[in-house]
Amino acid sequence: MDARWQPVVQTTVDRLHVRVYKSRDAMGAAAAAEVVNKMKQVQARKGRVRMVFAAAPSQNELLMHLCRAEGVDWSRVEAFHMDEYIGLPEDSPQRFSYYLQEHLFRHVQLGQVHLIRPNGDPERECARYAQLLSEAPIDIVCLGIGENGHIAFNDPGVANFDDPAVVKSVCLDEKCRQQQVNDGCFPDLASVPKTALTLTVPALMSADYLIGVVPGPTKREAVRRALTGPVSADCPASILRRHQDGALYLDTDAYGVSEYAGD
Repeated sequence: MDARWQPVVQTTVDRLHVRVYKSRDAMGAAAAAEVVNKMKQVQARKGRVRMVFAAAPSQNELLMHLCRAEGVDWSRVEAFHMDEYIGLPEDSPQRFSYYLQEHLFRHVQLGQVHLIRPNGDPERECARYAQLLSEAPIDIVCLGIGENGHIAFNDPGVANFDDPAVVKSVCLDEKCRQQQVNDGCFPDLASVPKTALTLTVPALMSADYLIGVVPGPTKREAVRRALTGPVSADCPASILRRHQDGALYLDTDAYGVSEYAGD
């Protein structure tokens, strides 16, 4: 791997491998290299790979480097996304399907893409998408962590580590909605939808491989709680520490190197 992509910190918290990089670009490049490696392993073993992608500005660098990766057979990739707002127009640039189209789907030739359709009957859509997800095991999940510790749209108030559902409708808490304003996705809190559809925590955790990408100082407290606090739905991302093959890619802003390593 390029020397620029070498981590400045490597550690393991419970089962979770944590790798910290000097810049967002190095973080994204290293995470993309790991994703590509896992994709090739799965395709060699199973022929195709089923993947779930997060949609947020935190994923920009990962997706950029994935699009540039060489030797990837995207025609043998079946893609899902992990959440979607309820109530936005289909052509809204704030929709997560739009984000993924702009940052990934239109740049590579995927075998199949399954989009969440959130504006009909929510329960029917949850059942439809759950059926698609359940047709075969999920191989790789690429995810982020929210400022409130959420994974997908499993906020602390709705996250359930033993959730019997695969996909569910949720109400978004105010901190989650404010993050969308902080990220520049919406002009103000009132513009952010209050409800969404999301894959549940067990659905995400069912993947063979989890690769998290979490940059920026606004995520530092959530990262600290996820790595050093109890494994609890009060910080949904803490459950990543129990995954059998999970890796968390951070930049120094998100990790707070001085707090952990005396830097």
